[in-house]
Amino acid sequence: MTDNEHEIEQPDERKPKRVIGTPAPGTSMLGAAEPEAADQDVPGVTLQDEAKARKAEKIVALCFAITFLAGIAFIISYVYFQVGSPDATGTSNLALGSSLTVAILALAIGIVVWTRQIMPKYALVQERHTMTSDEEDREVVADTFLRGANESGFVKRKLLRRTLLLAAAPLGLIPVVLLRDLDNNKMPGADFHKELRHTVWGQKNKEGKPLRLVVEGTGQPIRAADFNSPGGILSVVPEGYEHDLTALAKATLILIKFRPEEIKDGTNRNWTHDGIVAYSKICTHVGCPAALYEQNTHHILCPCHQSTFDAADGAKVIFGPAARPLPQLPITVDAEGYLVAQGDFKVPVGPSYWERGDAEAEAGMKGGQA
Repeated sequence: MTDNEHEIEQPDERKPKRVIGTPAPGTSMLGAAEPEAADQDVPGVTLQDEAKARKAEKIVALCFAITFLAGIAFIISYVYFQVGSPDATGTSNLALGSSLTVAILALAIGIVVWTRQIMPKYALVQERHTMTSDEEDREVVADTFLRGANESGFVKRKLLRRTLLLAAAPLGLIPVVLLRDLDNNKMPGADFHKELRHTVWGQKNKEGKPLRLVVEGTGQPIRAADFNSPGGILSVVPEGYEHDLTALAKATLILIKFRPEEIKDGTNRNWTHDGIVAYSKICTHVGCPAALYEQNTHHILCPCHQSTFDAADGAKVIFGPAARPLPQLPITVDAEGYLVAQGDFKVPVGPSYWERGDAEAEAGMKGGQA
């Protein structure tokens, strides 16, 4: 057995244990000074008070612990809160957003406190120099960088190091967990799709009759004979849902009165009554209320992004980013002469969303069969 082999079999037990992410014991990165150099007086460097630094260390550790717990809460929320309905989706978004916000915020606070109350303060003056540094300057920069790494306390303060690694563990798993959404089998079910595609206009009131159109704000039913001024416009909601914000988000209408000769072929005349046409008030671009009306041109204008629709021609898009017309609601009158809905919209209202094409195709097939 040679001397070299003998040395390998007899490790030096006096060497300290190596800390993860640091140079091997007895050495330093690129020849930088050992951590003990941080305790020496250096011109332009002010060390933090050790008592205050220890107190700050506990605060930082607490923040990292909170980050760990919030990261675990995010993963649990993702598994527990499923998205089978709009309400369930809202609850899931709230749980995921809250836990992720707490995790990132606590991690950021911990890092800021670590930097400001534990790491030393520097007073540096940088002279203007040529763009290319010489080798000596590069060595100084490397030495300064590595000295700062040692002075950060990552090696010296075990509590900070361990809680930081603990906090980072669940945050690293979050993107992996989110890959679960790529599974098509996890998409919301048919009931969820139905709620997005349909409004309350397809329902009946307590007496089993079609829903009446009532004026938004007053709840006053609209008698067709009283709405007889061409160019008139009303904002309309379904009777019985005047204060249901969830229903109104999809069911609010614009009611417009035309002269018979003003109505163009794009408007479904079978869905009108005596020149009265009802369109969805929800812009098909991003869902803003398209509530501005130009009587002379019959144009409906969305104030958010200037999408413009021709109300006399089936609310077709004539300007702006909207990609499709405002849906028309089939209306008629009841036995008392009040305007009522014949049924729901034949296409989904509001901005386009995933599987919009399937919904419109399904509606088109039903309309063709009818």
